[in-house]
Amino acid sequence: MLFNSLEFAIFLPIVFLLYWFVFNRNLKAQNLFIVAASYFFYGCWDWRFLLLIALTSFCSWGSGLLIKKYRGHQLSKVIHISNIVLNLGILALFKYYDFFATSFARAFLHGNTDGLLLHLILPVGISFYTFQALSYSIDVYREKMVPVTDIIQFFAFVSFFPQLVAGPIERATNLLPQFGQARHFNYDSAVDGLRQILWGLFKKIAVADGCGLFVDYVFGSYQEQSGITLAIAAILFAFQIYGDFSGYSDIAIGTAKLFGIRLMRNFNNPYFSRDIAEFWRRWHISLTTWFRDYVYIPLGGSRVSKVKIVRNTFIIFLLSGFWHGANWTFLAWGTYHALLFLPLILLGKNRKYTTTIAENRILPSFKEFLQIILTFSLAVIGWIFFRADSISQAWQYLTLIPHGGQAYTQGLAPLCIYIFIMLIAEWFNRTREHGLDLRNIKSHPLKFTLYYLIIILLFLSYNGTESFIYFQF
Repeated sequence: MLFNSLEFAIFLPIVFLLYWFVFNRNLKAQNLFIVAASYFFYGCWDWRFLLLIALTSFCSWGSGLLIKKYRGHQLSKVIHISNIVLNLGILALFKYYDFFATSFARAFLHGNTDGLLLHLILPVGISFYTFQALSYSIDVYREKMVPVTDIIQFFAFVSFFPQLVAGPIERATNLLPQFGQARHFNYDSAVDGLRQILWGLFKKIAVADGCGLFVDYVFGSYQEQSGITLAIAAILFAFQIYGDFSGYSDIAIGTAKLFGIRLMRNFNNPYFSRDIAEFWRRWHISLTTWFRDYVYIPLGGSRVSKVKIVRNTFIIFLLSGFWHGANWTFLAWGTYHALLFLPLILLGKNRKYTTTIAENRILPSFKEFLQIILTFSLAVIGWIFFRADSISQAWQYLTLIPHGGQAYTQGLAPLCIYIFIMLIAEWFNRTREHGLDLRNIKSHPLKFTLYYLIIILLFLSYNGTESFIYFQF
């Protein structure tokens, strides 16, 4: 079930009404209803994979209790590691087995994969809910939180439908306690949630899906396109993946607000970054911080020798790339960003920009503007590897860009308008949670005019129900 589908438009109000008017008097019943609604939501893709979510949830919940029970004994560590191996093993089997088998066959069997491949269907969102469940067992093992005994509460934490299939990857320390306490309807929060949902739909339907039509055409025939057209398509893919993924996150966070749940922010205007380190603090925040807290810092972080800093940086970015998919292009994308990030961290400049750009000013300075353009341009180059089918295709795509030529412009005019609206709205709301935060506007007629304008643009730009890019990860 997609957020931008008619089915979800029917599903959401039904769940909302039952949640607040039927199951609101009993916390356990309310949590159980959330689990049931979430499993129905996920089962609309393929009900068979509900068993995987249930297995991940049960093993992580049970390991937390056993880790506490055997605290101080070697068995506690064995249980902890076993749960990690089990969950990552399931993830590796479904997501990476055929990739490694194919690579092995090409290296040693002349490409013959007979009898090697499993051809397993990749369960939607498996990377997201696996990492979310692991955050719980790791935090329990580190004694950063007390394990929960209520299995329904834990199942609600892992399967909460707004962020189940594409994040944010929530931490147990943030989301799990919210299912352990009574929730009360907050009108202002719910209204803001609806605004954020509307903004997320605009970024997905008007920006991302529109860009996708142009990008798919150009990347599918890149050898026949002019250099300027290739450059335009690369830029549009940057906006496509941002509109698609941050749009999903906005819809997820906004939907959670309707149910009295606060999810972490997953994007913070990454294309307004002044260097690549700031970009990574603002892009896919839940994944970046997950790798930072559970991999980078345990390896020593940046408080080790220069050689180990280089090692740790490459490990993090390679893992981030590989997390996205079983293709060498993702590893190339991760390596590229590691090379961009390394000079900053080695020179101690990786945290140079931690404040809001152009704070208390309407426009950035000329220096800041150039920094934004440079950082965005570097990100666009990386996105070419991310989007390409192979490293050779990405490299050939890059080498064709300097050839120039006449641009293919069909459908570009409305896209430019939608992207401009998105950037302007998010620039003026860069200190707020989302681009349609209208708290500073006191005029209700003006507010509703803007709402209706966004809705009209959604209808004008709608080209059918398109899936979200990150569902494949």
